[in-house]
Amino acid sequence: MPSNSTSKMFFHYTYVLVSLQDYRLYIGYTNDLRKRLEEHNTGKSFATKPRRPLKLVYYEACLNEDDAKNREQYLKSTIGRRFLSKRISNFRRQTQNFCLLK
Repeated sequence: MPSNSTSKMFFHYTYVLVSLQDYRLYIGYTNDLRKRLEEHNTGKSFATKPRRPLKLVYYEACLNEDDAKNREQYLKSTIGRRFLSKRISNFRRQTQNFCLLK
């Protein structure tokens, strides 16, 4: 029997940020992507505070928190970093060209 209440779907995100200071990547997961990005850019994250500002360059949405955590761990692995490097290769190329123009 269907429920009268509407169930909300909550996504869990695996995300990749790039530091616009040193162009290194940061990989994480969260259930509120906008809030987490703001926390990174306002210095509330110890890991990225000295590398601000940061830009979101890639994210994936999962319906299950464990899936998002597992994806984060995969992207932090050697094979995952290779996948990510190919996935954001056009961004990297544009960023490299931008850096050469400075």
